[in-house]
Amino acid sequence: MAETILCTGAVVRHSDSILLVRQSPGHSLEGQWTMPWGQVEGGESPTAAALREIREEAGIIAKMEGLLGLQELPDPWPGMVGLLFLCAHVDGTPTPDRRETDAAQYFRSDQLDAIADAIEPLTAWMIQRVFANDFTLLPANEAGPFVPSPTYL
Repeated sequence: MAETILCTGAVVRHSDSILLVRQSPGHSLEGQWTMPWGQVEGGESPTAAALREIREEAGIIAKMEGLLGLQELPDPWPGMVGLLFLCAHVDGTPTPDRRETDAAQYFRSDQLDAIADAIEPLTAWMIQRVFANDFTLLPANEAGPFVPSPTYL
């Protein structure tokens, strides 16, 4: 049986815009715009992984607003599960890492149709919902028994 792999993805808002990164050549999503995302590393929390991926892939410092949901990923990623977070911009200018990503930029809702490259389907669906305020956010609950580790309930 294959190992289950935990990933995180983050929708990062900055005023009326959302951060997208374009996946570099050689990546399985080459040329597509996505939310910053990646695998949780050994010993790393999902929250820390999401904030790390934002910083690594786009050069942005963000803060966690809460959990948007969970997505079991389809083929060609069987066994991968994505935790999707909503984050807020704190500091930085979108800058691709030139390894995993070759572009990083904030987009307003009215700019999405002008993007020449494809937007990855889960990302497109998630950002449309966030722009439309059509989501239920589970913020970190500081009354959880393991504070400062976040509980989303």
